[in-house]
Amino acid sequence: MTQETNWTPQKSGMFRKRVPVRAYRYEGTAPLVIHTLEGDMTAMPGDWIITGIKGEQYPCKPDIFLATYELVDSADIDGENN
Repeated sequence: MTQETNWTPQKSGMFRKRVPVRAYRYEGTAPLVIHTLEGDMTAMPGDWIITGIKGEQYPCKPDIFLATYELVDSADIDGENN
């Protein structure tokens, strides 16, 4: 059974992530199962593994990653120690 909901967002528009995320490219030779907050997901060689702000990890396909993220210089990140 589905329930119809009349939901109106309080704010809408374009949003940018507030904090940088850490990521690495998976260079393995076999699929890698990652236990995400949404359930198990499989990363393939060449996918990016992103670590979110709470330490959660999830895979991202290379084309989506490159369209969404850009490399930042750690000197440009306020308050981050490397």
